[in-house]
Parts: sequence; structure tokens; C-alpha cells
Amino acid sequence: MPAKQQTTLGKTELSVSRLGYGAAPIGFLETEVAEVGRVLNYLLDHGVNLIDTAAAYRGSEEAIGKTIGERRDDYVLVSKCGMGADPSFDDPWSAEAVTATVDRSLSRLKTDHLDVCLLHSCGRDVLGKGEALGALAAARDAGKLRFAGYSGDNDAAVYAAGLDDVAVIETSVNLCDQANLATTVPACVRHDVGVIAKRPIANAAWKSPDQQRGMYQNYASEYHRRFNAMGVTPRDLGYSGHPEVEWPEIALKFTLAHEGVHTAICGTTSLDNAESNVAVANQNPLREEVVAKLREAFAAARDADPDGDWAGRT
Repeated sequence: MPAKQQTTLGKTELSVSRLGYGAAPIGFLETEVAEVGRVLNYLLDHGVNLIDTAAAYRGSEEAIGKTIGERRDDYVLVSKCGMGADPSFDDPWSAEAVTATVDRSLSRLKTDHLDVCLLHSCGRDVLGKGEALGALAAARDAGKLRFAGYSGDNDAAVYAAGLDDVAVIETSVNLCDQANLATTVPACVRHDVGVIAKRPIANAAWKSPDQQRGMYQNYASEYHRRFNAMGVTPRDLGYSGHPEVEWPEIALKFTLAHEGVHTAICGTTSLDNAESNVAVANQNPLREEVVAKLREAFAAARDADPDGDWAGRT
């Protein structure tokens, strides 16, 4: 069944599916190109039309270009530049580095334009300097991309939302990462900035780290800590109590339940998981009382741990 829900990505007027795809895992987990093709073509065939990648996700841009480059008209393409993009540049945020990264992404992705290109997790100081964003704006004006934006969290993301050249922000929103719901997302709503929610299922925080693959064993550990501190089970939320099946559904629906979040990018290397994500995207929204319980659990865990890290994860 096709993913039915679409929305307009803020001021861009791009029509995007509520469920998007995040390509970090296919790079970091070195997924075989054939499997990437199966996952991406399935998603496109079932209405998922936003594909998010980055120059720093080694191999992901090339895999996307090889597998679905010929279907370029079928999807909204987002990539990122800056952080980890090209070690040959001393300053990844220089105009020269940003421009070179955009050009390389176009070649890797087998396209003549990106729909959106984001500065990848630079600090507010870099945004304030203006050189990196100015280079993206120049690439936009040259037709290499349609819209510029920022990927990041907390104060830097709030600041970015108010900049004239920022049309899209990608930021962390999930049941274990709720800080941006009080800061970044409202700022984006005020400025009609499109919001892409990254890590929408909290890197499967309900799993123990030794169940995670590759670099995600460490990457997901902070969310696992927060999840345990929240102390919520599916039964507490009115579910039957099969956590491995129910948590992915609850988590994705939680992220999509919030005003101002336009699309949530789920990354996976598994066709089975892609099918499950599409099925969840077609279901009814999460009940308001479940959303409220998860908001309350996060706030209670944060308040009980004043010295802990509960900020948005960059």
C-alpha cells in the first residue's frame, strides 16, 4: 500500500511524504549496492519521496546515484556539506569547501541539482560568520540546488531558523530527544521553515547496545540511557506488551505527532524494516494521551537528572 500522507515542506512548497528515508546506515554499515537498490526502489514505489543523505555518509551518495539516479524525478533529494565532507580542506566551512562538496555530491548522486542542501552540524559561530551559508546561497542561485538549510540542534538551529537563506532545518526529534520540540520546531513554525526530523525512532533505543550493528553500538548508547531513565513500557501506553514490535510504531508515530514536523527520515538497510515503516506511516496517528505520557516521562527523567545531558543530539 502506498504511503498516503504528504505535506508541504514549509516555505519551499516541495510536496514531501511524511515518511522519508535517511541514508546514513547504508553508508556507515557498508550496505551492498544491490540491497540499497531493493530498499530505495521499494520506498519510491510505495510513495516515500524524500531521500536524505550527506557527503559525510561514506558511500551513501554513490549508492543512491547508482540505484535510483535514473528515477530522479520521483524524489526530493536532500544532502549535506561541511562536517566530515572532505579532509583535504583545512576549513570545511569555507566557501571553497562548501562549493566543492556540492559539486562532488551532484556527481556522486548523478543529478544536475539537489532539492535541498544543508550545512551539516556547524556551530552558531559558523552560521553567524555567513561564509558557509553564503556559499550555499550562491550554489542555489547558480541552479545547483533549489533550497539551502541547516542540519543541527539546540541554539544553533533556533538561530538558523531566523536566517533569510535557510528554508529547511533537519533536527533531532524523537521520544528520547524532545528538547527541540520546545525550541527549534516552534522557531521553524514562526519562520515557515521546513522541518525534517532526524533519528525519528531514537536509533531503536529500547535495544541494548550489543544488539546494535557497527558504529551504532556506541552511537545509540545515549538514547538507550535516556530510554531506561524514562521507564515507560508499551503496556503503560495501552499496548499489548510486545516491545520489539510496538516500540518502532510508537516511536515513529510520536515523532510525526507534532505540529511543525513535516517529515521523519527513517534509515534502514533492511527491506523488511522499510515495509514496516511504510505500514506504520499509513496507520492512524498516535493517540494524544500516549503522546502526552511520553512527553511527561521525558520531562520527569530530565528533571530527576539535572546534571545529565538531555539536549538535542547533534
